[in-house]
Amino acid sequence: MKYNGRVFEQDSVLFIENEGLRLGDRFLDYADVKALRPINHRIFIDTLSGEEIEISMLGFFYDGFWGELTDRFGRRSMEALFAEEPPVMRCEDGEYQIPGERGRGTVVLLPDAICILPPTWHAIRIPLCFTQQIRLDGYLLNIVMLSGACYVVGRMGYDTVPFAERAQQAAIDTKNKRAQALAKLELKPPFTHSGLFRTERPDQYWMAAFGEGRCAVELFTEENTATYLYRFTESKEQFLHNLEEAMEAVGIHREIIYLSQDQLNEKPLYRMAVDRSAAVRFLRSKAAGRLIHNALHERRLSEFLG
Repeated sequence: MKYNGRVFEQDSVLFIENEGLRLGDRFLDYADVKALRPINHRIFIDTLSGEEIEISMLGFFYDGFWGELTDRFGRRSMEALFAEEPPVMRCEDGEYQIPGERGRGTVVLLPDAICILPPTWHAIRIPLCFTQQIRLDGYLLNIVMLSGACYVVGRMGYDTVPFAERAQQAAIDTKNKRAQALAKLELKPPFTHSGLFRTERPDQYWMAAFGEGRCAVELFTEENTATYLYRFTESKEQFLHNLEEAMEAVGIHREIIYLSQDQLNEKPLYRMAVDRSAAVRFLRSKAAGRLIHNALHERRLSEFLG
C-alpha cells in the first residue's frame, strides 16, 4: 500500500512491499533489517549495518502502516525459515520469550511447527517433532525441547487456550506421523542412519553414512543427484543430533549450504535464512563438498568415508 510520510529529512512516498520497503528513491530489503521500533508515532528501523532510519509524519495512517509493515516483515521471515506449510492458527499479538529476547509479536501454529515472529531479526521456527513438553501454565505456553531449550508464548486473549490445545495435539500427530514414516525406510549400505526433512512430506528423506569425523548424506527427493559431505570434530552422537535438527529445519533447500558470501549477498532471502537459522549456519560450517552421481560416485564416497 502507498503511504505519505517523512524519511531521510524529507517528505516521501512510502511503499510496503513483500520483500522490503520503498522509501522514496531507496529500497530497503527486509534482509537488512535488524529491528522495527514504534516510538511516539514514529517508526525507527535499525539495520544490520548499524544505520537507524526514522519514519514520521504518517498521520492517521500510522497504525495501518505499522500493522502492514510488521505483517509483511513477519511473513518474509517465515519464508526465510522455510516455513512453507499452511497455518493452522495465527495470533497477531502474542507475548513471547526466546533466548535473549522477550516482547510481543505474531505467533503462528503450523501442522508441524510453531513460528515466533517478533519485529526483529530473531524469528524462530520451533519443530514440534523435537519437543519434549508443551505445557500451559496460566496464560503462558511453555515449550521445552529435547535439547533442553525452552520457549514461551502466550497472553493471546481468548486464543491462548485454543492455541495451546491445538499445539499439543499437533505435536502428538507430528511425532506419530514421523515415527510411522521412518519405520518404513530401509537403510542401504553404507548408510546407517535415516531421517525426514519435513513430517508432512514422508516421500522426501535422507540417509547418512559415517567415517571418522566424516559424514555423507544422501538425499532422496525428486532431484536425487548428489551426496552431500560434512566434516566434524565433536562426537558422532552430538553431530548426528545436530544434523537431524538441521535437516528438518533446512528441508530440501540444499543450495544455501554452499553459496559463498558474495553469492548470498545476491540472494536476500537466503541471507535472512542464514541470519535467522542456527541450523543453516551449522550445515554451512560443516560442509565439505558434494559428490555428483556418476560412474565414480561409489569409489569417491568410499574414499571420503575412509
